[in-house]
Amino acid sequence: MELLNQLVGTANDIIWSYLLMALLLVCAILFTIKSRFVQFRLIREMFILILSKGQKPQKGQRHVSSLQAFIVSLAGRVGTGNLAGVATALAIGGAGSVFWMWITALLGSAISFFECTLAQLYKVRKGDGFIGGPAYYMLHGSKQRGLAMFFAVLSAACFGVSYNTVHSNTICAAVQESFHISPVYIGLFLFVGTLFIIFGGLHRIIRASSVIVPVMASIYILLAITVVVLNAGKLPGIIEQIVTQAFSMKAAVGGGIGAALTQGIRRGLYSNEAGMGTSPNVAATAHISHPVKQGLIQAFGVFVDTLVICTCTAFIILLSPIPLDGTANGIQLTQRALGEHIGNSGSLFIACTVLMFAFSTILSNYYYGESNLRFFTSNKKVLAIYRVMASMVVFFGAIASLELTWNLADLAMGLMTLCNVAAMALLVKPVIMLLKDYERQRKSGADPVFKKDTMPELPGDVQCWE
Repeated sequence: MELLNQLVGTANDIIWSYLLMALLLVCAILFTIKSRFVQFRLIREMFILILSKGQKPQKGQRHVSSLQAFIVSLAGRVGTGNLAGVATALAIGGAGSVFWMWITALLGSAISFFECTLAQLYKVRKGDGFIGGPAYYMLHGSKQRGLAMFFAVLSAACFGVSYNTVHSNTICAAVQESFHISPVYIGLFLFVGTLFIIFGGLHRIIRASSVIVPVMASIYILLAITVVVLNAGKLPGIIEQIVTQAFSMKAAVGGGIGAALTQGIRRGLYSNEAGMGTSPNVAATAHISHPVKQGLIQAFGVFVDTLVICTCTAFIILLSPIPLDGTANGIQLTQRALGEHIGNSGSLFIACTVLMFAFSTILSNYYYGESNLRFFTSNKKVLAIYRVMASMVVFFGAIASLELTWNLADLAMGLMTLCNVAAMALLVKPVIMLLKDYERQRKSGADPVFKKDTMPELPGDVQCWE
């Protein structure tokens, strides 16, 4: 097990320290410039789209609305990365890692816009709904069948294995810290709960996420605001610490800038998932009148995840007297920090928050995996076996080591992101064409509507949008 952990850690260092961070940075800047800073120019439009009712389903149909797709993708984004991942970044990279999380969100939202717009454009019909994601725009958009198959296999395996072991592992660590319950019992509870909900399909996942995510996110944000208000005098010093440690010469001499940069980008990306190819899987299911609408909605999700919720966790930790010396790491660091602010109830609250956030992420991750499995087959027996296996893996994560599960998740995330970003780089043109069409219709006062016949020059095979 130790040898496996070392091998996976070495692979992560190679992918993250050199290849992936450079590729993501270049693509994020490219997409931001090509779209004329869409994530900043159209932020008001994002609010309007999220608050709009969207398209109404026809009688007898159950459509996935743009807001429902947003909530499920937010359930995937808002999870252990916001609570345990931020704590890990601070413990290893210091306060400066928060700055690089912010930069990752500001630039990464452009990547999320591109990937989710592409998912909408190249989605395909399944029954009375839609299905899509990176594998589908790799196949139908850029005609890269081999890459599409590799991504689909990797995603179906990773979402059912690596990612959900991380979340169940973090749930167990948090609950054990506060309630001293054996990981075996927690794992059994997660196994049964996961199995029950995912056998109900996407609409049951949507119903569960629609309750868990808004309620817990609102409570967590309000609690963080309370902590900041109670420590308002310390806040300017904390912000100065974040900025100076991101660039200070002392950090540069000691290698601190590299640690802050690496941890900030790695944990920021793990949290908001921009470029990973996760949110496009559910973004494609939305019934919407123009692909750009869902792209804008999902881009806003990156801001919510990193600029709001990750920042809440960072401030809770940095405003506490808990030292970042490695004695506490992961979710325990967040629990102990909040405990310093509000007493023993802080640890209990974090345990409940982790349970809700991470469990909703397990559900959304499962759907991401299933949508990629459906790239190959929709056989009910195969899907049933996959659902049982995915639930069993959640139990396994409850008793695995924290370091190994994080390393496996980082490796899987790195490989998937490389595939997805490569595919998006080949499909920049259709996204820019759609964005210009959307803005042209918006300026004319119309509610933008896209039909593929109006843009026959779009590359690839656009199967929907008649």
